[in-house]
Amino acid sequence: MPSEQQPDRVALERNWDEIRSGLRRAVGVRVFDQWIRPLRLGTFCALSGTLDLEAPSEFSASYVSSNFASRLSLAWRAAALDVRDVRVVRASGAAESVTIAPVIAAPHAPEMRPRETGGRAPRFEPRHDFASFMTDESNVLACSAAKAMAGVVTPRFNPLFLHGPTGFGKTHLLHAIARAYGEGQGRDTAEGTILYMSAERFMNEFVAAIRVNDTFAFKARLRAARMLLIDDIQFIAGKGPTQEEFLHTLNDLIDSGARIAITADRPPQQLGAVDPRILSRLSGGLVADIQPASLDLRLKILAARREAVAPISVPDDVVTLLARSIRTSIRELEGAFNKLVAYAQLVDKAITVDLAQSMLAEALRASNRRITIDEIQKVCAAHYRIDASEMRSHRRARAVARPRQVAMYLAKKLTPRSLPEIGRVFGGRDHSTVIHAVRTIEAMRLDNPDMDADIRALQKQLEG
Repeated sequence: MPSEQQPDRVALERNWDEIRSGLRRAVGVRVFDQWIRPLRLGTFCALSGTLDLEAPSEFSASYVSSNFASRLSLAWRAAALDVRDVRVVRASGAAESVTIAPVIAAPHAPEMRPRETGGRAPRFEPRHDFASFMTDESNVLACSAAKAMAGVVTPRFNPLFLHGPTGFGKTHLLHAIARAYGEGQGRDTAEGTILYMSAERFMNEFVAAIRVNDTFAFKARLRAARMLLIDDIQFIAGKGPTQEEFLHTLNDLIDSGARIAITADRPPQQLGAVDPRILSRLSGGLVADIQPASLDLRLKILAARREAVAPISVPDDVVTLLARSIRTSIRELEGAFNKLVAYAQLVDKAITVDLAQSMLAEALRASNRRITIDEIQKVCAAHYRIDASEMRSHRRARAVARPRQVAMYLAKKLTPRSLPEIGRVFGGRDHSTVIHAVRTIEAMRLDNPDMDADIRALQKQLEG
């Protein structure tokens, strides 16, 4: 693990004073005094370029990271070129921490990203452990597989490939694997060596190594790991030389007995422009998906967050509103909860349904807009036990045509897409075909109780 260093504390303190002065003008005195003033300059790791800012509590660290990440990152980049990453940590030490986005972030990266590090288990997010990962049928397989990957006993599969929508816990599980594996193997032994990085960072470091003619050191560092964790592997698509190096890394580590866990937003078979040899390797272990969280799971997650902010009162009807309205991402759900609690504290107001609807209006509207046709197709295909590709096929068999009509009907009912747009997604069909499907299903709902029950069940599933 790289050691924490303080190369020029005086310069960092001076930079921090200037940055705070700028933020005070930008965000206003009241907001500044509430959230920025309590931050203290922490340690700086010269090797990774990571600077810690210490907050008085986990909640404060989470709120600052969620709301001021871009401002802090850009300010530090302008003030100190050596600072590449900024973290907000709880002042009591490394017990709780939240990572701000890297100063130079890819366009696709969300504002809060995990720390990318070659360190061992203690450098991973302490709050991202198996105990805090809540499960139901949507993610229990992925969680069980992650626990097996982290266990003392060598798992029967390798690599582990986790896939699912953004914000539903894939990165959480990677960090949990790292922490549990590190604790089981022992921090002070070579067996505890764990390497985490995003696919983007893998590419950047490999390209940098080529430029300085030092690929040997890059390869040696990767191949020394006893556990390799790669996040968002879909971004390696189309990068020929990087894919070749990644394939060699996979082969060498698997052959040496190292454990590998990888995440993506889709299953291996749907990773376009990825070398078939890589896809074969990824599919050769265990592939586990994480589905969107059910309403019960969202309620359970919010109940835990409410307990964490006690004695602040968050009524049941507010929790239910958030759980029913924000379905697109657990990260967005928790972010909305944190924003509501922080605002209520800041303006000294009681948390009510009216306040939640006012404060989170845009988030609630956005979530309600985000049911996609692709999701509808998959849910309908699973319900009627056909392959999802049949939704786009031109087969007219009744066993395929009726589920396709149901999916078209739901696409018209639950998305803002036009009839021609819906038709194109269903295999390039004409808008008149969609109209016929909608009218057919509407008529069947009136005369056929089973069809009406199907539609109600599918709509409830899609709406969470």
